[in-house]
Amino acid sequence: MTDKFGDYATADDFEATGAPRNAGAGEMSAIDSDSVALEAPAPDEVLPDRAAAGPGDIRVHGKFFFADGAKYFVKGVTYGPFGPGSHGAQFPETQIVERDFALMRGAGVNTVRVFTVPPLWLLDAAEEAGLKVLVGLPWSQHVAFLDSAPIQAQIGEAIIGGVRACSRHPAVFAYLVGNEIPPDMIRWHGAEEVRRFLKELVTLVRREHPGALVSYANFPSTEYLTIDFTDFLCFNVYLHDETAFRRYIARLHNLAVDKPLVLTEFGIDSMRNGDEEQTRILGWQVRAAFASGVAGTFVFAWTDEWFTGGHLIEDWAFGLVDRERRPKPAFYEVAARYTGALPPPLPRYPRVSVVVCSYNAERTMEACLASLEVLNYPDYEVIVVNDGSTDRTLEIAERFPFCRIISQPNKGLSVARNVGAEAATGEIVAYTDSDCVADPDWLTYLVAKMEASNLAACGGPNFPPPEDSLVPAAVAVSPGGPTHVLISDEVAEHIAGCNMAFRRDVLLALGGFDPVYRAAGDDVDICWRFQDAGHTIGFSPAAIVWHFRRNTVRAYIGQQRGYGKAEALVYAKHPFRFNLLGQAKWLGRIYGDLSAALLLSRKPVIYSGVFGRGLFQTMYEPPSSLTSLLPLTFEWSLAALLLAPAGIIAGGWFWLLTVPLLATWAMCVNGAMKAPIDKRFAGPKARALVALLIYLGPLLRGWERLKWRLKTMQTQDHVGVASVEQPARIDWLARAFTLSYWNEFGGEKEGLLTGLMDFLLPQKYFIVPDTGWSKWDLKISRGLWGRAFITVCAENHGGPKRLLRVRCAMRMSSLARVLLRACAAVTAAGLILGSPLVAVIFLVLGAVNLGVVGWQLVTFGRLMHRIIEAVAQQAQLTPADPIGRALRPIGAPRTV
Repeated sequence: MTDKFGDYATADDFEATGAPRNAGAGEMSAIDSDSVALEAPAPDEVLPDRAAAGPGDIRVHGKFFFADGAKYFVKGVTYGPFGPGSHGAQFPETQIVERDFALMRGAGVNTVRVFTVPPLWLLDAAEEAGLKVLVGLPWSQHVAFLDSAPIQAQIGEAIIGGVRACSRHPAVFAYLVGNEIPPDMIRWHGAEEVRRFLKELVTLVRREHPGALVSYANFPSTEYLTIDFTDFLCFNVYLHDETAFRRYIARLHNLAVDKPLVLTEFGIDSMRNGDEEQTRILGWQVRAAFASGVAGTFVFAWTDEWFTGGHLIEDWAFGLVDRERRPKPAFYEVAARYTGALPPPLPRYPRVSVVVCSYNAERTMEACLASLEVLNYPDYEVIVVNDGSTDRTLEIAERFPFCRIISQPNKGLSVARNVGAEAATGEIVAYTDSDCVADPDWLTYLVAKMEASNLAACGGPNFPPPEDSLVPAAVAVSPGGPTHVLISDEVAEHIAGCNMAFRRDVLLALGGFDPVYRAAGDDVDICWRFQDAGHTIGFSPAAIVWHFRRNTVRAYIGQQRGYGKAEALVYAKHPFRFNLLGQAKWLGRIYGDLSAALLLSRKPVIYSGVFGRGLFQTMYEPPSSLTSLLPLTFEWSLAALLLAPAGIIAGGWFWLLTVPLLATWAMCVNGAMKAPIDKRFAGPKARALVALLIYLGPLLRGWERLKWRLKTMQTQDHVGVASVEQPARIDWLARAFTLSYWNEFGGEKEGLLTGLMDFLLPQKYFIVPDTGWSKWDLKISRGLWGRAFITVCAENHGGPKRLLRVRCAMRMSSLARVLLRACAAVTAAGLILGSPLVAVIFLVLGAVNLGVVGWQLVTFGRLMHRIIEAVAQQAQLTPADPIGRALRPIGAPRTV
């Protein structure tokens, strides 16, 4: 089970509306070949005063940009392409550019996207106007560029020349190494090959302009082109239905993961749709984009003047201003959005109580509370529940007078969460951990999602902050951290305990958190209980917190052991949601966890449309199967550790017994090579440590899970059932026994079956009811080896008289059968290959295993006899064949 157990703080649905620009969209970056083959100046020709200049003070931090310590929302417009001016560049005359920039700045624009490399005078003008420039580096992407080495070399020269031409100007916001490569080109070359080429172009830019931000402008027709090597994700999206627009942004957020999402193009033609419609659509597009958590937007376009394909385009009018630079009504609408507050104000701000449960959190407590003090939300309180800390946690919390502090003896995480909820005065209770730092707009995005969708629960992502040494950096990216599971782009199956919010009344009505979870597992339990009660859990990708991971190997090991215990405890309450290996059966996709994201995911399926012409060529990723999960499970690893030495000792073909262990190690090494380790520490030592932790994690968790499962099972043989009142009719050949019960009040089999489930679930049995496809009514599991299959037949004897016949068939579990067959196969192989010692060893192992399983089944069968009798007695059913008494006078069944 990957690791939703939060712990204590130590596209066929998307319909594109008419977007007449798509045919020419690819042409925007496919500027005439004369402008592509830029001649790169020699390094010594780069201006010396620009060489030391950095990319400005804008940096990426999580899903947003920051400048001078404050969040920087990119509020942009596209500019061009234009025909060549008298100065030789593809931009308007100098005076027009200066007037354009001044008008932009007055409209709240802070960034301009250009499609051709800007001359230095334009960058100077942008800096003078207080604007940043997103520089497009055009090249011949409309041809089969990977089929020709000279074309690839020419593209590389164009990229290098474009970056050098900008001379590391401080007005440069970022570079785009491409824009909407046509789907046919990607299908022709292959997505992976195109991805590799774009990655090389990004490397060229970073080599020429160290520290610069770099990205690529993708679009829905090539959504499957994975761009995970840039500083932020860019998409051009032309959707004119607000619901579809918002849903697609949610999808893009999950593609961006922990990077900013920027909409580099969206707009509408006022010539065909009218000024009023352009104004209306651009208004809600800008509002919806920022409300959905994007880091920036670029309205296409600034002016109706547009030059492409060697001539002016005169039958489209996407601009905010016309060709004479006269503002259109849409200009004022976008200006109002850009000059207003971001994120956009909410219609209502319900009071929120932020609860921080802390136990010995002196290392991170100050940073946590400092971030909560400056949240951009008008009505909230912070409640700190100090759960018996023995370090300086309380002292640190007392330095923040805005906090309400509740101190109590150590009672565990769930009790602390409940204390916070009961003390809360807010309509919404939001939880974060004392080892987390919240984004300034954390509450705004959480509440916006809950209010817009009328949700009772909502959560967001948590990301590890940068670490300052090798071991913490490796531990931070190793599997096992808290993460989220999404059923869809906007609906979660699980949200991490360090970033979750609930309607207070709903949370208390469900009884709050279960006190049995003292350190972990509480978030999994509460999420499943909310869903069982019929509530939907929302997900807001922009509501982020930074979660400090365990920064030592010892702490990581302790965390994984705690998660194993939590899994066993959660299993006791939600056995339906676990597989036969004791791991959660998630319906959705796990995000943010290395084992799920990099090791276990299946190859995605891509919908490209007929002949590759789909406007939304969507990527679907199937959920991971149990088979793909096996090599990283405790059971597999344990068996592999036993088989490998036997194979080495036996020699010959028995060396193949080392394959399971080698397969596990190969997956661990593969995962370590893919792990997103901080570049400062991404050497062999860090990757070796990650590989080791990938291997140890399942072993530690599995051992603790098994240990605690066995502890909880010790109560099962002492369930306090009464002695039996009738003997069981045993059919040894069928490995089953039968009991019969009489009643004269119309009691049907559903009552008995419900009684069995109500009786067994609190005793931590795993029960699966028939869903209509089985020959039995209930499957009851006890431990790893035994299964009981209950089938009830109801005889109708007229009126309310019923005779219920209960058959309980005892069977070995799938795991027991696999182990027995494996022992038999190895025994046979030993005899065939002339290794009698190995054959004898595995024959004895198989016999011992068979004896243990048989004894377990007999014991389980006797216990099921008593349990059925007890439940029947509670249901006031009379034994049809009582011990020491006459048989019940059961009449003949009715014939009509």
